Amino acid sequence: MSNQFKTRLLFSIVMSALMSFLMTGWVTWLNLGFGPDYTVRWMRAFLAAWPAAFTIVMLCGPAVQRFSQRIAAPAQGN
Repeated sequence: MSNQFKTRLLFSIVMSALMSFLMTGWVTWLNLGFGPDYTVRWMRAFLAAWPAAFTIVMLCGPAVQRFSQRIAAPAQGN
């Protein structure tokens, strides 16, 4: 396994975990409020969302990165 792939894999794990954790916490709170079972519902939502988020980051990440680089690149010929 190349170092570049290991880095991409680690980035995908960390980014998808962070985004899933924060977004499921936020949406669970918006939909249900801070009830007595808030944490349990949040963790169920997180565990359901994380695999999907990881797959999306792994599959779409390179294309999004290229797209972002194109947008951020200075205009040619100016």
